[in-house]
Amino acid sequence: MAEANPNNWTCEGASKILKDLDKDMERMLEQMEKISVKTTWMVYEMVATQRDPALVDQVRRLEESFLQCREEIEKKWKEMLDETKKTS
Repeated sequence: MAEANPNNWTCEGASKILKDLDKDMERMLEQMEKISVKTTWMVYEMVATQRDPALVDQVRRLEESFLQCREEIEKKWKEMLDETKKTS
């Protein structure tokens, strides 16, 4: 980048700085557009998910199954620990 001292700037140097600034701004705008599109799709998917009663029911059943499975694993784990304590 050119020096910050305006006395040392030439017309060509200022032109290059402006061109670089323009390229940087274009790149940042493109990144912001991509982020905006991703955010829009995320919101759309969230709204669509919340409005689908079948999906809500499936998530509820999945959560119940997970909790039952976790409870069973904890029970089996405790049984295994008790057995190892008895054999020791």
